[in-house]
Amino acid sequence: MAGQRPEIAGIVAVDEAGRVAFGAGLGLDPRVRSLAADRDWREEAVRRRLTALSLDRHAFAVLAAPMAGGHLLVLSPVSGAVLDFVGSVDFAYDILDHLLTDPFDAMTVVDAAARIVYISPVHESFFGLAHGEANGRPVRQVIENSRLDKVVESGRAEIGAIQRMKGLERVVSRIPIKRDGRAVGAVGRVMFKGPEQVEALGRRIKALESEVDFYRRKAAALQNRGYGLDDLIGDSPAMQRLRGEVIKVAPLEIPILIQGESGTGKELVAQSLHRLSPRRDQPLVMLNAAALPATLVEAELFGYEAGAFTGADRKGRKGKFEQAAGGTIFLDEIGDMPVEVQSKLLRVLQDRIVERIGSDRAREVDFRLITATNRDLQALVAENRFRLDLYYRVAPIVVTVPPLRERREDIALLVPHFLREVAERHGRPEPAVLPDALAHWMDQAWPGNVRQLRHAVERAFVFAENGRITVAVLDRDAVHNRPAAPGGAGAARTLRDAVVRTEADLVRDAMALHGGNKKRVAAALGISRSYLYKLLAETGG
Repeated sequence: MAGQRPEIAGIVAVDEAGRVAFGAGLGLDPRVRSLAADRDWREEAVRRRLTALSLDRHAFAVLAAPMAGGHLLVLSPVSGAVLDFVGSVDFAYDILDHLLTDPFDAMTVVDAAARIVYISPVHESFFGLAHGEANGRPVRQVIENSRLDKVVESGRAEIGAIQRMKGLERVVSRIPIKRDGRAVGAVGRVMFKGPEQVEALGRRIKALESEVDFYRRKAAALQNRGYGLDDLIGDSPAMQRLRGEVIKVAPLEIPILIQGESGTGKELVAQSLHRLSPRRDQPLVMLNAAALPATLVEAELFGYEAGAFTGADRKGRKGKFEQAAGGTIFLDEIGDMPVEVQSKLLRVLQDRIVERIGSDRAREVDFRLITATNRDLQALVAENRFRLDLYYRVAPIVVTVPPLRERREDIALLVPHFLREVAERHGRPEPAVLPDALAHWMDQAWPGNVRQLRHAVERAFVFAENGRITVAVLDRDAVHNRPAAPGGAGAARTLRDAVVRTEADLVRDAMALHGGNKKRVAAALGISRSYLYKLLAETGG
């Protein structure tokens, strides 16, 4: 095309004796032919494979490639920076080769139309592609959740983004490549450290996500006016039993384990137990046990003295147990605590003594222990994933929070409560819930329990029409828009069909609620992850 700079400026073919057998473009220039015929220069170019050349104030990279009976020299125009790199680094070619084939740092290159023009071998292997199979295909058809097309379109880089591929989260960078101010393509890079490191990184990201969610819920709870029994909403027999148990055990100093599925409101039960205890005027310290890394557990739980280690606060810091002195410490997700951390926790529970890192002085601490889990701790003990002695320490009294499906009549009280909260938060009038919409909500499975119901009410509040929440509004959640079972009219023809459709609906709802986190979905549904994978395979999820 007129006005475009050619990518190849010249070619020279030289035989073993240094005679020029063929030339084209700059390969016809006497200066280039003279250099090609010079044995010393040619041997140096072949050794380096990639070298630099300047002609008439223009910079060129020269690729020297062996061929039958001689060598082929290819000249391509380059920028000043590329010229400096190629001219200064004897092994410039080897660096480029390493960058393109590095097994631990994958690269994907797309053109201006977001079509793949190059993908690293390790990336091809990861996606099960034959060599070159992806070339020419739109990047979003090959790499899930890719945003390279958006980067080409916007011309803006995305550095350190999280991308989920084949069930794993990875840190990626996406950089537009520009020429004359216009994006001509983009490069995406993702680090492959090997399966063990990738799995460890994935676990750490999940733990951080869990911790963020925990503190978000904690902040929301702290905004409430009180933490008494009024927050345990419901008149069902199950909730009346729960409130009765809270009233009985709250005044005691015995450790309490709160057991229940995800989203049932275990944090509110812990708040109520503390509020109704003699320690109500002292701190309630909340901690996500699953998010405690083994390397930092001592600093987090026991605290440290000034200068105990590099990066430590100059004044030192109290650990969680010291912060809870005189009050209550609440360890959420105790069932997901790493085994190596459990022994350190057990020592404090036995002796009620902590010693800060960098200190030789032991401190006695007085606290009330409340823990919570959505796991079966006895099963974890049998699998050697939870210490038996720690189980006896944390679970002398177990309070079970019922799932929403066992107290559906409470939905009639929970819905207006959540609507009132969201209306006050946004300063908008509270919409009316029509009977058919309430009946529809009461008929749902709610695998995510009260938390899922709260999210559904918030969505309905946003999309309410004319100050009313109707079944038509709830249809935005696609509850009624799922594909019908074979056989017509959406009705299951056999009991097995009904079971399959019900399982598929529950899995779909739980996957949406937990953002595709299969570990949480399996725990919420009370099934093994292997059975969840079987259901997902059968339903195409």
